[in-house]
Amino acid sequence: MKNLMKLKYLYKLKEAGVEYFEGFVSEDKKVDMPNELKELEKICKNCTLCDLSKTRTNVVFGEGNPKAKLMFIGEGPGEMEDKTGRPFVGRAGKLLTKIIENVLELTREDVYIANIVKCRPPNNRVPSIEEAESCKPYLLKQIEIINPEILVCLGKTAFMYLLNENLPISRVRGQIFEYKGRKVIPTYHPSFLLRNPSAKKEAYKDFLLIKSML
Repeated sequence: MKNLMKLKYLYKLKEAGVEYFEGFVSEDKKVDMPNELKELEKICKNCTLCDLSKTRTNVVFGEGNPKAKLMFIGEGPGEMEDKTGRPFVGRAGKLLTKIIENVLELTREDVYIANIVKCRPPNNRVPSIEEAESCKPYLLKQIEIINPEILVCLGKTAFMYLLNENLPISRVRGQIFEYKGRKVIPTYHPSFLLRNPSAKKEAYKDFLLIKSML
């Protein structure tokens, strides 16, 4: 049954024009995609691999410095992001921008910001496994092209799908992990900080750690 589902999944990718290597759904996915962000964005904006393509207004590919040393990875677009096509522009995005400017002493133009899924899940729900796994190759290719030194996972969903580790964010935040020679630091998602202001102290420590590593 598992192999049948995998075959259907791979066939679906091929129908959408995405070439793949055997093992596409394994831990170290590799997809034959363009080596330029603009070309990758064109493919991503025409993606219909999962049902999120049916309800989206805009694909939110990502934005920022294409040669950034620091890259942020969130969960998925929200209502404002879906309307504008830009990542982290709502309330959570404004908080992230303040942290980037005031704690890291950088600008949004210095970093790169993306998400696990490029289309908004209805009602801002957590992306399903199929949605996340369908979209993940785009993110991995972004990481490969940009080649940042540090990846910051904002929240459990980003950390779980990047490193294939299903652990509470409260347990892993502030620790240093590795992904293909790059440092990975998970921390709380800005939307969580808006709902739980008491967690800002821990997040502040995480960002001081990130600042010290830049």
